[in-house]
Amino acid sequence: MRILIVDDQRSIRLTTAQAVRAEGHEADTADSGRVALLKLQEERFDLVLLDLRLEGEADGLDYLARLQKLSPQLPVVICTAHASIETAVEAMRRGAHDYLEKPFTPEQLRQLLARIEKARRLRQRVDELEERVAQTLPALDFASADPEMAGVISVLERAAAAKATILILGENGTGKSALARHVHQHSPLAAGPFVTVSCPSLSRELLESELFGHAKGAFTGAVRDTWGKVEAARGGTLFLDEIGELPAELQPKLLRLLQERTYERVGDPKTRTADVRLIAATNRDLAAAVKAGSFREDLFYRLNVISVTVPPLRARPRDLERHAREFLRFFSEESGSALQDFAPEAWTAIRRHPWPGNLRELRNSIERAAILAHGEVVELDDLPAELAAPGGGPEVALGALVPLEAIEQAHVRLVTARTPTLEEAARVLGIDAATIYRKRKRWAGSQGQAGDPAA
Repeated sequence: MRILIVDDQRSIRLTTAQAVRAEGHEADTADSGRVALLKLQEERFDLVLLDLRLEGEADGLDYLARLQKLSPQLPVVICTAHASIETAVEAMRRGAHDYLEKPFTPEQLRQLLARIEKARRLRQRVDELEERVAQTLPALDFASADPEMAGVISVLERAAAAKATILILGENGTGKSALARHVHQHSPLAAGPFVTVSCPSLSRELLESELFGHAKGAFTGAVRDTWGKVEAARGGTLFLDEIGELPAELQPKLLRLLQERTYERVGDPKTRTADVRLIAATNRDLAAAVKAGSFREDLFYRLNVISVTVPPLRARPRDLERHAREFLRFFSEESGSALQDFAPEAWTAIRRHPWPGNLRELRNSIERAAILAHGEVVELDDLPAELAAPGGGPEVALGALVPLEAIEQAHVRLVTARTPTLEEAARVLGIDAATIYRKRKRWAGSQGQAGDPAA
């Protein structure tokens, strides 16, 4: 934790700071309430130890209100030699987190900091659980039965013990963000925050502000100082999702963050130090992006300290069945249904589907089935149409007794499922993307008329 000690007696400030650092925390000091307010505007703290009696100023209870207005979630502990039940009760009534009587021993301070740290961890855990509930995300079991996926998890769990940067590659929906959180939870930083930044979600200006923070007046609408995600992740993990979409203007600043662990807020010249472990993920081929000139080579090598590629769901059939059952159990409990299993026709459709959306598509499909199903099994009709369609036709393979167009249709469908974009699929197939679009549209129309499988 970063702790601000506010006391007008220099000897108390220094000894308290020394005791705080001895417990493994960072300490800063202020000799007055005014200085404390200024420091809170410049820096982010996890706890304030505030003296109740500050020479020549308003008392600590008045400054308690000012600190809370400036940073409502910041825990403040009142410290005073003028202890009484009345002042303790009044301090707690006004929002103080705890009360410490001076002179206090190192053991009393240690116990106080342990209580604060425990409450902080519980709050972070509650926030994570609320986020998961809000997104209705079942926890993934990473005990993979697929050798390639098991190897990926083994590398990540071994790498978790270090603070080295990790790069997770893989198609959309393969669970890269869940794996990043898994690394965080198995690391020495597990007690710290896990903060996500989605690189494609904002414009360059807003993304820079979200990542590094900004000073008041830095741009139109910046009405107050704001701390960015780098500071919010202090002592924990910063996860940059889809880093392949990071604007070129921000790539040098991220490189500096990785190399020097320093950065500046937008509109603020002061250089600050970052204390985070960085994990990045992308569905893009970064090596190809480097060759194309859209991604910095030096940043790529800085990110690529420990790199893994998550195999797509279609390449690990044993995991497909396990995850499908996990999702069915989760969503049947969520919906209060009595679902127990999948009908044989439904299982056939699930196994045949290429799952271009990977775990995300599987989760959405099973959630839909759990809502629509009647009885104790998921029937074929309960699954999305794109899953149900292939189940009614023959298995298409080289040498199968089917028309040539059926083989072409199946091949185009599988290639488009295995490539990130239609343009990449067109490059692999050696045709224009517009040709793929026309073929898929024609096949979809013929499906509606004759029940043929769609691409």
